[in-house]
Amino acid sequence: MVDIRSQYQRLKPEIDAGIAEVLDSSVFIKGPALKAFRDELAAYLSVPYVMPCANGTDALQIALMALKLQPGDEVITSNFTFISTVEVLVLLGLKPVLADVDPLTFNIDPEKLKQAITPRTRAIVPVHLFGQPADMYQIQKIAGEHGLFIIEDNAQSLGSVYTGPDGTSAMTGTIGNIGTTSFFPTKPLACYGDGGALFTTDPHLAEIIEMIINHGAKVKYHHEMIGVNSRLDTIQAAILRVNLRNLDDFIERRRTVAEYYHKRLGSNPAIRIPQVASFGTHVYHQYTILLDPKIRDSVRKQLKEKGIPSMVYYPVPLSIQKAFAFAGYHEGDFPVTEHLCKSVLSLPIHTEMDVEQLDTICSTLLNIINHE
Repeated sequence: MVDIRSQYQRLKPEIDAGIAEVLDSSVFIKGPALKAFRDELAAYLSVPYVMPCANGTDALQIALMALKLQPGDEVITSNFTFISTVEVLVLLGLKPVLADVDPLTFNIDPEKLKQAITPRTRAIVPVHLFGQPADMYQIQKIAGEHGLFIIEDNAQSLGSVYTGPDGTSAMTGTIGNIGTTSFFPTKPLACYGDGGALFTTDPHLAEIIEMIINHGAKVKYHHEMIGVNSRLDTIQAAILRVNLRNLDDFIERRRTVAEYYHKRLGSNPAIRIPQVASFGTHVYHQYTILLDPKIRDSVRKQLKEKGIPSMVYYPVPLSIQKAFAFAGYHEGDFPVTEHLCKSVLSLPIHTEMDVEQLDTICSTLLNIINHE
């Protein structure tokens, strides 16, 4: 699905030099590379405050802690997402409230979001899924009308751009009160282990987030609040500095792959290729097609038999996961999400794909579908 090895080989001299510099300094926590990466990412995103942390899940938890939400407060998020988005809510004693998604973009449906608001609602966590923005204009409008915080889960879409109705553009993750991201090895901007970060334009929130990341301390051994231990290692920061310098190239390479898929697959009536929202750009963290649920699993099995990987993101809605049975949702409550879980199939997409690989994938897929 992702060829990290080939990407590393292409960038090996720069990455090895960055790692060697950290090893030579032996400053593995809060070293110069971490501070440099923080500042470079802030410049890339045009946001004043970037706070690196240990992983994307921690980033979400830290954001919620920084906003001082209380047990029992309700937080609305998408039903069609990875478990971490909701997991952190439960761990903090918050009440997750799920909303169905837009059938074209797979991101949270603003109308369904609006219907989920109650007097206990305190925040919204829109997920910018698979590489493109949620409808932030509508989400901001709803949040403003009800006095709600916005935490953007930008783990899959770093580098995508949202453009509002007035023509103003901003990077995803920099629009709400706090943005979060992941640097997991398969992500658009990736390290070689776990890593994450938070973004904000609010200096007060930035200060609180920094303290939470470091055991609630601003000054060593002086703890002003309960925090966590969630630092990004300096070696990972050195790797991320190299990958950040290449991020725009990574995105263009992924878009080239997506364009090939569009041309080869888009005319087949049995395949619905990804739809790009008019208000955003797509970085194609995933290239996710829709198939008839009757054939999806058979197609995937046959692709595997031909040596072609594929993935289902995500096979089960959060609303009917065993871990969230306490929430009281039932099958049928979220028709769009439930249909997507039975229909989606993600094809390989990464920065090192060549035309021969793409031709093999597309020819094999089309041949399988034509015989279904």
